[in-house]
Amino acid sequence: MKIGGISIVLILGIMNFILLLFQLSSGLRWFKVKMTVHRKTGITLFIVALCHAILAYLTS
Repeated sequence: MKIGGISIVLILGIMNFILLLFQLSSGLRWFKVKMTVHRKTGITLFIVALCHAILAYLTS
């Protein structure tokens, strides 16, 4: 499955990495965000990671 010639699994993997960096930096308080933002991005990270894992498993 591809979007614009780029694999959906790759796009989700890049999104996971960006969300993970955000969670790490806001959790270590390198920059401050509200706890609700931190919590919502954590939930988003879980959902995107789950979709990434399922699609990677199905394509292999």
